[in-house]
Amino acid sequence: MSAIYLASQSPRRRELLQQLGIEFEQFAVDADETPLAQETPRQLVERLARLKAESAVAMGYTGRPVLGSDTVVVYDHQALGKPKDYDDFVATMNKLSGRTHQVMTAVALANETKTSSLVVTTDVQFKTLTASEIEAYWLTGEPLDKAGGYGIQGRAGAFVTHLSGSYFAVMGLPLYETQKLIAEF
Repeated sequence: MSAIYLASQSPRRRELLQQLGIEFEQFAVDADETPLAQETPRQLVERLARLKAESAVAMGYTGRPVLGSDTVVVYDHQALGKPKDYDDFVATMNKLSGRTHQVMTAVALANETKTSSLVVTTDVQFKTLTASEIEAYWLTGEPLDKAGGYGIQGRAGAFVTHLSGSYFAVMGLPLYETQKLIAEF
């Protein structure tokens, strides 16, 4: 497959893109991730993926497509961000405990003339979590930079009782859909 730019510093996205055998150069893009008024989680995640890819093109990353991606955890039609502190994390885990939530990951490709994007939604069900399990997970440090306060590829994988959709999208980059988007671009 042809070479691309990856507008993300995420080690998970780097590892997943490597699984596809795609040559890429990785870098960070600073994007304002503040939700817009009346923006649904789906609109938010797709806008942010497109913003990251298009911002990289505007920064001069041209000559090959730029891949931008974003992931949100959605509970009760609300996007749950990265935990601000321990109390925020506990509140998030209590919302997810024993329930099903959605993880939406958007992928966008952009160059100087066009942008294409898609959103993959996966349903994830958590077991009922105890206060000690929530505290022990916080102490690992894993939740700090993760949408919804957890990473399925880490210790929180043991919280998942059922998943319907793309495991890789929950990690941050849906492999099948990303490969298809790149091939069609």
